[in-house]
Amino acid sequence: MLMGCLGGALIGLAATVYWLATGRTAGVSGIVGGALRERDVRGERLAFLAGLIAVGLLASMFGAPVGTGPYPTAVLVVAGLLVGFGTRVGGGCTSGHGVCGISRFSIASIVATVTFIAAGAATVAIATRLFAAGPIP
Repeated sequence: MLMGCLGGALIGLAATVYWLATGRTAGVSGIVGGALRERDVRGERLAFLAGLIAVGLLASMFGAPVGTGPYPTAVLVVAGLLVGFGTRVGGGCTSGHGVCGISRFSIASIVATVTFIAAGAATVAIATRLFAAGPIP
């Protein structure tokens, strides 16, 4: 539980620092899309993404759990592609809607986040039955 609280606080801090530094919302799917499409802000977006990766690597060096869990790699690849598709359809990801949008009391972000959570819960329920992997710790 402590790691989850620490992670949540760091996500909120990163979103706040990004907003203060750039004036833009820290939605990761938008940052990735912008890094691929927009040359004028590519550097700051790549720096943000590099920071996300670096913090994950740093956390793993200090004992944070790392791994793919009980699911086969092919399932994770398909899941990642579906998440990417969902962020396009939903107009953003959980960091943009859930962290930044809800904090601005955006009704669209609240609806999107509730939808993300419901879809995630349904996916876990289905995946645990299909792959008999049990609940994710």
